[in-house]
Amino acid sequence: MEDKIIRIVTIVGARPQFIKAAVISRLIANEYSGAISEYCVHTGQHYDHNMSKVFFQELLIPEPDINLEVGSGSHGRQTGEMLYKIEEALLQQKPDWVMVYGDTNSTLAGALAASKLNIPVAHVEAGLRSFNRKMAEEQNRVLTDHLASLLFCPTGVARQNLEDEGIKAGVEVVGDVMYDASLFYRSMVAEQRSVPPDNFYLLTLHRAENTDYPERLTAIVEALNSLNNFKGVFPIHPRTRKALEREGLRLKAHIKVIEPVGFLEMLRLEEACEFIVTDSGGLQKEAYFFAKPCITLRDQTEWVETVEAGWNVIVGADKEKIVTAFNDIKSDNRSAHSPTFYGNGRAGAKIIEKIINIQGKSFKEN
Repeated sequence: MEDKIIRIVTIVGARPQFIKAAVISRLIANEYSGAISEYCVHTGQHYDHNMSKVFFQELLIPEPDINLEVGSGSHGRQTGEMLYKIEEALLQQKPDWVMVYGDTNSTLAGALAASKLNIPVAHVEAGLRSFNRKMAEEQNRVLTDHLASLLFCPTGVARQNLEDEGIKAGVEVVGDVMYDASLFYRSMVAEQRSVPPDNFYLLTLHRAENTDYPERLTAIVEALNSLNNFKGVFPIHPRTRKALEREGLRLKAHIKVIEPVGFLEMLRLEEACEFIVTDSGGLQKEAYFFAKPCITLRDQTEWVETVEAGWNVIVGADKEKIVTAFNDIKSDNRSAHSPTFYGNGRAGAKIIEKIINIQGKSFKEN
């Protein structure tokens, strides 16, 4: 059978996925358009302009072909509505592959919908584990990995996690697409608006494990408020703003709260800050890319390499640990910075070439 265009449907729904998918989408449009066509489905999981539409404008890629406008809701309701609407899109598009990213409800819904229709799933950022099954993200990533036909791992640790669960077929270590994105978009950072000139740390806080539990949120806020000799900049997530208002919590003046920022502005903040304090998985890696120490407000991390190399310390919501980590942040206990944990900046190309290779064999067999 003659070669034909490989049809991929990409499922995205949240800010980190827009950035990861941009790497693949840009390569398809600029270098692989003769081999692959892409149809992008945005579930609408992130629907605020600052958390969604602005990213497609900044990342220099077209907006999604369709927005399912699912919006917020309980995990079950949100995932169920996504599943129904994604299935409709797949039945219409009839793709050769469905590509999903990371660990959101959009990821799981996309993988489930494709699997039910016997469409092979490619999971980018496969094999990550926090080993905390109470986390919705952990549930999503485990289930998606067990549904996927191709599992693109960012690190060897991720591959070992899959092997420990009995998943060996279709596993490829390609590096981290977020490192690809960081290298590509970093050159555009200088065009963005200025950031505070004083030394500051960059804060992000949005995980449900922190925002949905008053005791944890209160402990984190009290610890940060007590550290008035450290200036912080905090692009606040809508969920966190609501949680702080709900609990009657306020951050003191040494922490500057700003609206959510686009990816390029976030890169500029990362480059300008002294260190990063976060409960985000992606920002832990980006801190490492920029050679910035990181304090992680979680009890576990998927990015264990950054901890082992001394660039990341896990403090959870423990006030004493948070304060200690701030005071120790300048200690020289880190190994020489190297991005080799996460590949050479060609993860996106490796992913595309693997799909072309596999699909080419499939066409010939037919």
